Amino acid sequence: MSRISLTHLRKLQNKGEKITCLTAYDTSFARLIDQAGVEIILIGDSLGMVIQGHDSTLPVTIDDMIYHAQMVHRGTERSFLIVDMPFMSYATPDAALKNAARLMREGQVQMVKLEGGAWLADTIQLLTQRGIPVCAHLGLTPQSVHQLGGYRIQGRNENEAEQLREDALALQTAGASLLVLECVPKQLAVEIRDELLIPVIGIGAGAECDGQVLVLYDILGITPEPIPSFAKNFLTGSIKEAIEAYVVAVKAGEFPDETHCFK
Repeated sequence: MSRISLTHLRKLQNKGEKITCLTAYDTSFARLIDQAGVEIILIGDSLGMVIQGHDSTLPVTIDDMIYHAQMVHRGTERSFLIVDMPFMSYATPDAALKNAARLMREGQVQMVKLEGGAWLADTIQLLTQRGIPVCAHLGLTPQSVHQLGGYRIQGRNENEAEQLREDALALQTAGASLLVLECVPKQLAVEIRDELLIPVIGIGAGAECDGQVLVLYDILGITPEPIPSFAKNFLTGSIKEAIEAYVVAVKAGEFPDETHCFK
C-alpha cells in the first residue's frame, strides 16, 4: 500500500471531497487512524500538553518531535504524515533548514508545519526549493499564545482579517502546499479558501474549509481539561469509564479470567 501524496490531497480538494486529519503521537493510535482511512496524520506539538502535561506547546523540542514522528511512522502505511516544527526551531531560515531536514530524515515524515505569517515567506521558499514540503499555519498559533494574549479567536476585526488574507497569499506564493487555519470566523475562512489554490484545513474555522483537523485526544474525550468548544467527543462510551471498570475488575479478581491467560 502506497502513502497518500500531495497530488492525492489536491485531487480530493478539486473534487470537493473533504480531507480528514487527526493528530497522533504513538504507534498504536496512529495505526487505528491509518486503518480508519484518515488522509493526514499530524504529529503535533500539542503533545507537549496532552502527552507531556505542560500548559503550552513551548517546551517541546526537536528531539521530542522526531521521537514521536518515528513512532507514528512505524504504525502507518497509508496516511500522509506532517510534523510540527516546535517553538524557536525555525527562528531563522538557516535554523529552519537544519531542523526541517532532521525532521524529514529522522522522523520519516512527508511535510513540516510552521506557525506564522508573511515573515515566514523567505523560510518557506528556502525549504521548498530544497525539497521540503511545507504546511503553513495561520489564525490562532499556539506557539505565540503569550504574544496573542491567550487562546482566542483571530481575525474578528477587519484589520486582523485583512492581515490574515495577506499572510495566506504570501505563504502560498512562497511555496506552502497546505494551510491550517485555526480559530477564525467561518466567513473569513471561506474568503481565504476562495482566494487560495492550496487546500485549507480548518480547526475551529467552520465547515467550509477543504478539510478538518482535530487533536485525537479531544475526539476521544480524554484531555485533562474540557475539550475546546470547536471539538467534539465522538466516542460513544467513555474511555475513562473503561479504565475505571478495569481497576474494579482487577481489584475484584475478575480480570484476567481464563480467556486472558496462556496455558
